[in-house]
Amino acid sequence: MPHALRDAQPASGRASLYAEITTRIIAELEAGRLPWVQPWGGADTASLGLPRNASSGRPYSGINVLILWGAVFAGGFSGQTWLTYRQAQALGGTVRRGERGTTIVYAARFVPDRERLRAREEGETAQPIPFLKRFTVFNTDQCDGLPENIAPMPPPIPAGLILPRAEALIRASGVEVRIGGDRAFYHLQHDCVQVPAPQSFFEPVNWHRTALHELGHSTGHPSRLGRDLSGAFGSRKYAFEELVAEIASAFLCAALGIVPTVRHADYIGTWLEVLREDDRAIVRAASQASRAADYLLACLPEGTMPGREEEGGGDRGDG
Repeated sequence: MPHALRDAQPASGRASLYAEITTRIIAELEAGRLPWVQPWGGADTASLGLPRNASSGRPYSGINVLILWGAVFAGGFSGQTWLTYRQAQALGGTVRRGERGTTIVYAARFVPDRERLRAREEGETAQPIPFLKRFTVFNTDQCDGLPENIAPMPPPIPAGLILPRAEALIRASGVEVRIGGDRAFYHLQHDCVQVPAPQSFFEPVNWHRTALHELGHSTGHPSRLGRDLSGAFGSRKYAFEELVAEIASAFLCAALGIVPTVRHADYIGTWLEVLREDDRAIVRAASQASRAADYLLACLPEGTMPGREEEGGGDRGDG
């Protein structure tokens, strides 16, 4: 991925950061690239996995995954571990002179004093508003003097174990998965996933990528995360939910060590419409995709997969 998601420069106003991120995602989509899958397209990329903080070991989530995957690809870094400047110093290391950091974001909510006053006067509940805060991290490849094996990424899962783990996740989810037919979809009323037989795919690994995409949709069921799944085919709601499921599938594949081929960008046009209409849509979609992936990964036996937290703690927010 080019520098589209790297080295964001300061901009004025809280809303500008949403616009900045959205503009860069749009540029990638207009070029026919999917920011959530391209980092795994070459032989020289870093090991598969979710980016994590090298000091705390906590994986990043939401839009930060896309930003950091892009930075790994653009910078040719060998790993997915990151530190702030102060964290590198605290570990006895240093960021090399001249290295440029990557700007990521912390999402939270706050209630302005004016809104608090209005709610008190009208006897209503004060409504918080979302905001993004910037901070800068450096890949551990950009640092010197760090202790060895600082929060190392887990080794790739051997090829023979990838599919069983994905199948175990599907079973643990409790969602009925029906195999057969020539279409892949999630049926909300029946709460089941339909996926063609594995032998229908040119590469068997893509059966799992497809199943995880549809399983991502299933997390929107009212008994789970309760997303709005009412969008009719071709609508903005439908396109947004497809975006959530597509990114959730990418997050799940990375967490499970699966490297599927790039999915045909069926929905790029409608995704672009959604992003151009709402510059917070990609942040919301990535946040909801993280929640969907977290929900499904939590179905695995305790200790099988690590939890996710954003740098700095607190509520990640919807953006």
